[in-house]
Amino acid sequence: MMRLNRFLALCGLGSRRKCESLIQGGRVVVDGNIIHSFSTTVDENKNIVTVDGKRVTPPDQFVYILLNKPIGYVTTTSDELGRKTVLDLLPDYLRLFPVGRLDKDSMGALLLTNDGSLAYQLMHPKFNVDKIYHVLLDKPITSEHIRKLQSGILLEEGITGPCAVKVIQNDRKRIEITLHEGRKRQIRRMLKSLGYDVVSLVRTQFATLTLSGLKPGEWRYLTDREITDLYSLTVKM
Repeated sequence: MMRLNRFLALCGLGSRRKCESLIQGGRVVVDGNIIHSFSTTVDENKNIVTVDGKRVTPPDQFVYILLNKPIGYVTTTSDELGRKTVLDLLPDYLRLFPVGRLDKDSMGALLLTNDGSLAYQLMHPKFNVDKIYHVLLDKPITSEHIRKLQSGILLEEGITGPCAVKVIQNDRKRIEITLHEGRKRQIRRMLKSLGYDVVSLVRTQFATLTLSGLKPGEWRYLTDREITDLYSLTVKM
């Protein structure tokens, strides 16, 4: 037995948060009954679960892919505006979902999988999974503003968590930021609040995964060792 949101995540329907929105929207049916409670438990061997009228079951095998996301693609499985999604870069037979966000105007390391449980844990702040970004600014950044970024920036939804920031170019226009959070357009919003525009933003590393050998738009399967390393990050110390 397991909670319904975890079951849906294991079926490759996205993060637990997204699965909870499916439940809340009345789109999930268990044995003919529409479910609205997140605490509902199901037995994958006994209960019949459908989403939007289609039965869902956990995959026979989990798949893990690293994509070097190019600019111009949205990080969703579908888009109501008809924009290109990261799934357009993968073969149709791969039914995966992206782990976390990377906005349309940004590029870099993006993990895609059908392993909802691992995806949920990698995105949970308590595991402190590193996401490293190289950012080119429209003007040099000051030491004062670096300290403000490191201690947290007040955004509409609250103060951001501490992050690591270092200058990686002599003219101080290029910086490296390491986050553990994944708020919508977080880096751009943080810098905008300090008076900077982002010229380019590349996620160079997600957890233990780097872009080594991948050009924009290219992808590869993770190795067994890389998968093991990702799981090791989700063991709370």
